[in-house]
Amino acid sequence: MSFCCGASMIGTKGTLKHYRTRIHNVPILFCPVCHRVEVHYLVENEYEILADYAHGDGASEVDFQDYVDESEKDLHENSVNNEEEDPLVMVQNQIDMGLDLLTFAKKIGDEEWERQLKRRLGVLSQRRHKLRLKRTTGGAL
Repeated sequence: MSFCCGASMIGTKGTLKHYRTRIHNVPILFCPVCHRVEVHYLVENEYEILADYAHGDGASEVDFQDYVDESEKDLHENSVNNEEEDPLVMVQNQIDMGLDLLTFAKKIGDEEWERQLKRRLGVLSQRRHKLRLKRTTGGAL
């Protein structure tokens, strides 16, 4: 599992920019709390090579899937959640994991970690509230 700032990262595909080249369908990990994005570690080397070659060739856009054959199963095994899941369920899972980590942080007496986890749980709680409102209002916020 990949973690960032107390939350597990979500596996998805996205477009990344390398200088002036946009690379589409790159397997990435996304943090639902701080919105950090990183290339999935299983394809990081391939991404770097493709990005360097595409930039060197002056390509403005390339599709990662056209050049690199990656196994979807292996990529998603490292993620607790992925983008196909219900967003409300995903946020609730993140909250549950955060609460588990908070319990552990309290047990070992790590006050700084507790403070960070409480802040992140607050962000996730707000996101959950917005998702619930969106559902009850039929998508209009």
